[in-house]
Amino acid sequence: MHADTQPVGLSPAGSGRLAPGPTYRNPIAFVLEARSDPLAYTVDIVRRYGALVRVRVWGMPLVFALAHPEHVRHVLQENSRNYTKGEMVGRMKVLLGDGLFTSEGEVWRRQRRLAQPAFHRQRIQGFADLMVERTSRTLDAIEERSRAGAPVDVMAEMSRLALTIVGRALFDVDLGDQASGVGRALPVALEALTRRIFNPLALPMAVPTPANRRLRWATRELDRVVFDIIRRRQESPVGHADLLAMLMEMRDADTGEGMNSLQLRDEVMTFVLAGHETTAVTLAWAVHLLARNPEIERRLRAEIEEAIGDRPPQLADLGKLPMARRVIEETLRLFPPIGAIQRQAIGGDEIDGCAIPAGARIVVCAYAMHRDPALWPDPERFDPDRFLPERSEGRHRFAYIPFGGGPRLCIGNEFAMMETQIVLAMLLQRFRFEPVPEAPPRPELRITLRPSNGVWMRMRTAAA
Repeated sequence: MHADTQPVGLSPAGSGRLAPGPTYRNPIAFVLEARSDPLAYTVDIVRRYGALVRVRVWGMPLVFALAHPEHVRHVLQENSRNYTKGEMVGRMKVLLGDGLFTSEGEVWRRQRRLAQPAFHRQRIQGFADLMVERTSRTLDAIEERSRAGAPVDVMAEMSRLALTIVGRALFDVDLGDQASGVGRALPVALEALTRRIFNPLALPMAVPTPANRRLRWATRELDRVVFDIIRRRQESPVGHADLLAMLMEMRDADTGEGMNSLQLRDEVMTFVLAGHETTAVTLAWAVHLLARNPEIERRLRAEIEEAIGDRPPQLADLGKLPMARRVIEETLRLFPPIGAIQRQAIGGDEIDGCAIPAGARIVVCAYAMHRDPALWPDPERFDPDRFLPERSEGRHRFAYIPFGGGPRLCIGNEFAMMETQIVLAMLLQRFRFEPVPEAPPRPELRITLRPSNGVWMRMRTAAA
């Protein structure tokens, strides 16, 4: 599994120099080394070779790892039309179809135009009361189960809560109910899809492997639920104020057309997956970090007590909780939900004088860049104050990309920030966290940057 570090050949993409990086004569050697711990592998090659790394694997397209803000800006913004989502993201279409996350070109631009008004700040702020009410119910249930002192998996609890919130906001149904088709099928779909995305030797969906059969079953079950909700909403469209209603009301400014049932299905599936998974992992990591940094947790509790006491937070309170927002921002730096952003070059390009051939795969290494000491002093330290205005001044816009960047910046970033700030404040109002030492979480690069072992805590009531 030892890589030859000498570059091999020059692509006809241009006259640029070759970026440094490893060469693997055997694709299996690359797969074994990179897949054993993708996060550690990415950080290691960036530290060894620099912020622009060329990985050559015989029999596979060239891979370039980017971890410099200017390089990232070039790919995600300045020359974004030359870069598609690529083959690995395309594998997600079996579940997500041509939703905003997976679609390309004019299809994506049309869908983005239709969906954007539904995520206008004034519209999403209307969901704040829903978030508070659903969070209160979840915390009541956690408190009831915690009275005996049994540990709680915060990751699992936040996943159920976030799924409930996105279900109510999107469909006005409870997707967190394990008796529902979504509650049963979504965990199966996420697990099978993760295996498919990160296995370069994955067989076509037509081959009835166990993983493919599980993914097909889960997709059929999710389709059944989603299409039924869309059909019923189309039959009775009046009296709803959720995101599905907003999406159904939208009309293309140029053509006057709205979304058909298949387009609605793809967007709904995308919002369910992205809208609950990224929020859940962020909240779980935030609890983990606060529990291991008691002074920061103490300061945040003091801010919450001064701003809102023990009453439920309101939308107007969020501006009084700047540290809560900084805690979330710092959590997103250390554990960006999408730790690596994938792209594929359509045509030849050049980055920092290095040739990028057509067809090359690009990996924007958010996880590694967020830990670069040249960009973030003492990068492994949990320090929410690095997001104070005076310490953020002059920071490169693309040094911090928890929601991506450029035209494909996550459409739901404001929704996610509002939700995480509300839920985190309510968690600290209610509980104190005691980590379970025998079950430390470890970041694992899946569809999102999940804690592989969960985030296990003993939840003590804050008043105790």
